[in-house]
Amino acid sequence: MPEDLTPAELTLLGLLVERPRHGYELAEVITARGMREWTEIGFSSIYYLLAKLRDRGLVAEVGPPASGRGRSRKVYGPTEDGRRACARSAEAAVAELRPVYPPVLVGLANQPVIPPDRFRAALARRAAAVAGKIAELRAAVAAQPHAPRFARAVFEYSLAQLEAEQRWLSAYRAEPTGAPDQEDGGR
Repeated sequence: MPEDLTPAELTLLGLLVERPRHGYELAEVITARGMREWTEIGFSSIYYLLAKLRDRGLVAEVGPPASGRGRSRKVYGPTEDGRRACARSAEAAVAELRPVYPPVLVGLANQPVIPPDRFRAALARRAAAVAGKIAELRAAVAAQPHAPRFARAVFEYSLAQLEAEQRWLSAYRAEPTGAPDQEDGGR
């Protein structure tokens, strides 16, 4: 049984389970679905990941190469082991609560070293970025009115997370800054 898939490997394998594709088509789907917002897959890493999945016996070349832009492209599809690994890893990704390490928490843990005016400005920049990302995601949702339910769920989850951060930012920014915390006794 293959070892656990990385999020990038699972993303590519899932797209291939949907239907066989070549690397360039995978890049197009990743872009169209906004997947780069939640997984680290660059265009150049697609072929590297495909080779890793192939070497592990999870994908294989299927059918004749697709032609496009003057050259043939290898089309990959999942093997039976690949389908099973994809299903197992996708189920685990949904079911298991795994830690995330957002850099904002590191910044907040070090808030005392940031002058209050610069900290307020940083929070304002973050709030503007969150609002911009919310608008961008809503536009992406509107541009894909017939997306499958699972694709809409990805957007909805991302929007819910950003909207929760937006509420948190609004409440946190409303609190006074620069006052000593009660936990440190005003030291």
